Amino acid sequence: MIPGQEAVVYSVSSLTRELKNLVEGKYRFIQVQGEISNLKIPFSGHAYFTLKDDTAQLKAVLFKGQSRYLEKPIKDGQQVICHGRISIYEPRGDYQIIVDNIDFKGSGLLRQRFEKLKKQLEAEGLFEQARKQEINSFPKEIVLITSPGGAAIHDFLNTWRKRSFPTHITVLPVRVQGDSAAAEIAGSIAATSRILPETDIIVLCRGGGSLEDLWAFNEEIVARAIARSTIPIVSAIGHEVDFSISDFCADLRAPTPTAAAEMIFPDGHELRKHISRLQTALTNAIYNTIDTNQYRVDQNRRLLGDMNFLFTNGSLRLDHTTLKLYTVMEKSITNGITRCNALSTRLHSHSPMARVHVQEQRLKFATEKLSYLFEKCLADKETLLGQQAALLDTVSPLQTMKRGYSITSKINPQNGKKTVIRESKQLKKDDLVEIRFHKGTVECGVIATEDSHLKE
Repeated sequence: MIPGQEAVVYSVSSLTRELKNLVEGKYRFIQVQGEISNLKIPFSGHAYFTLKDDTAQLKAVLFKGQSRYLEKPIKDGQQVICHGRISIYEPRGDYQIIVDNIDFKGSGLLRQRFEKLKKQLEAEGLFEQARKQEINSFPKEIVLITSPGGAAIHDFLNTWRKRSFPTHITVLPVRVQGDSAAAEIAGSIAATSRILPETDIIVLCRGGGSLEDLWAFNEEIVARAIARSTIPIVSAIGHEVDFSISDFCADLRAPTPTAAAEMIFPDGHELRKHISRLQTALTNAIYNTIDTNQYRVDQNRRLLGDMNFLFTNGSLRLDHTTLKLYTVMEKSITNGITRCNALSTRLHSHSPMARVHVQEQRLKFATEKLSYLFEKCLADKETLLGQQAALLDTVSPLQTMKRGYSITSKINPQNGKKTVIRESKQLKKDDLVEIRFHKGTVECGVIATEDSHLKE
């Protein structure tokens, strides 16, 4: 008590109420681990029990409406993790936890591990649809990785027999529950890809159970073995409501082993009926095609008439035409030989060698004369070019610019067109100009202009 201040006197109700508000405000949602004891469930359906450990205990209440969300009933002696909020019951001044949910045997921690691994593998792309392999619609070889003594393998094989589809199934026995189960499953997947590469599908098969029972299929080693497999994998783990990491990594997820067999194996009876219907339809189509073509052949044969007569008549006409062609060709060849001999005789009587020799002499003389005139013309042009170049150099603006003069042009910013400037009034402030010197150019802006005239 501070001197000078009046003491605050609480009533039991007001103190309890303030403590209740303080506790409930600070511990809005907590998780408490312990053992259930002194469980009582009266006619109302609410569950009242004590949550204790080696040195302390805490009263707890689970209302009837929340108990239906539990995975199994609660009982004394269970090790649980209770999720809820701390509250104070004012009539008795007891503090207690109002339970919203209960994790049995640490299943809440397993669920956290499950979600953490799921997020990690999803971030690495192991769940992406693009990397999943296509499942063979008519598999010939299947490897079944499962426990040989479980009900799941019997459900799968029974469905396979009912489907009556001719597929060879190899069973690789593994443990599907326990500490070494994950390593056995991953090893079997790797061994199948290595030893039985002709396998069409690998099926991971297991019946239902709790999260702890199915945990082998939530291990990272199994997930990465599925991702590395070169053979498509079907995951048939648990019941329809159960999801495992293997389901997300596999190329196909089946809700149950029975559903996996139904999804993998076509219905053999229906296939045989369908094939029979197709055979009948194909046979009918072939017969119809043959009948149609036979009818067309008969029609064309009636239109063409007697083919033997047509062939005989055509053969006679071909022989007559062939004989006529031979006669015309022989006559043409004879006439050609006669003309060739006549032309040869005329060629010998008018030999061109003398005329060729004269033309060679004329060509030689014309070539020498042309060479002389060309050289003379070239020398004259070189002299004239030198004179013109000297004259041009004396009046060239480059010589003027060499003495310090320059050419100024205004640049149009719209189209880049340049206009030569002869007086200052062609420019205004901030215009862009180009100044060309004897060597090089510069671009600059106009700061100011002055209109003045030089006296002559």
